[in-house]
Amino acid sequence: MNVSIEELKELMANKLTQAGLQRKDAEVVADVLAHADARGIFSHGAMRTEYYAERIAKGGITVNPDVQFKKTGPGTAVLDADNGVGHVAAKDAMTRAIEMAKENGTAIVGIRRMSHSGAMSYFVQQAAEAGMIGISMCQSDPMVVPFGGAEPYFGTNPIAFAAPGVGDDKIIFDMATSIQAWGKILHARSKGESIPDTWAVDKDGVPTTDPFKVTGLLPIAGPKGYGLMMMIDILSGVLLGLPFGKHVSSMYHDLTKGRELGQLHIVIDPGAFTSSDLFRANISGMMKELNEVKPAPGFDQVLYPGQNTTLQEKESLKNGVEIVDEILEYLRSDVVHNNQYDHKDPFAK
Repeated sequence: MNVSIEELKELMANKLTQAGLQRKDAEVVADVLAHADARGIFSHGAMRTEYYAERIAKGGITVNPDVQFKKTGPGTAVLDADNGVGHVAAKDAMTRAIEMAKENGTAIVGIRRMSHSGAMSYFVQQAAEAGMIGISMCQSDPMVVPFGGAEPYFGTNPIAFAAPGVGDDKIIFDMATSIQAWGKILHARSKGESIPDTWAVDKDGVPTTDPFKVTGLLPIAGPKGYGLMMMIDILSGVLLGLPFGKHVSSMYHDLTKGRELGQLHIVIDPGAFTSSDLFRANISGMMKELNEVKPAPGFDQVLYPGQNTTLQEKESLKNGVEIVDEILEYLRSDVVHNNQYDHKDPFAK
């Protein structure tokens, strides 16, 4: 069913408040989830609401966290989120990183002990809207088989990048280091659809098209993606003194406990390295030139990275977003959650 972005935000904020989250925090989470749905990243949008509601209701997210922010140098800091809602912690940390970068040219802010924070494109977009380059990365559940391995070790460990162009121009790029994010497989399950056989493997390590048989995801580009997800785990986990690799907590194992996850924001002020106006002009020039590259057979146009989701967002803001009926029915119901996620394995149905 098609729903306006504003109605969707209100429904999700109401549900999260009903679960026990403070209204101001629920509205931030709803904004991040709606951002994902608007950009066509349904795996990180409204379909996650019930999972968050169940974890909040069961105490696995601190609803009144004792957040501690400590500067460790002119351009470095750590935010301890006390296992508060990840979306709020990540937004807060990015706001602080932007201010630090304005003063020092660059900033690196690590976030410790946070819950799942959703689509990272939201946070790097904050930086781009402030005229900054934004990079963000985080660790996640061990769900990806290492290159040459038959069992999961690292998570999908995503990384996002954004840079400002002239006016409202922005490049926003967000990717998992697995061939596909786990949430995309959850979305396929919710719609009863099959998946490409290049995304994941079954319990025997054999590629599968059945999203319900998945027991391991595959890294992008084989050993290259494997190396990249290791780097992200080191920067957003080991660097912050947090569990790493196969020791990272499962999203579904015990919803009464905090996730203890890590995330790292890097913010760069282009003006510290070149003319800000020249930088923005060149970013817009690059975007335009990429669109003008001669397309290969089967393609209508070359898009710059992330342009497809940016175009989708503009369409969604104008005409609303399509939400699976079952999810919408839940959002409009009086049910807080259906107790369907707790104590499941990482590949829970």
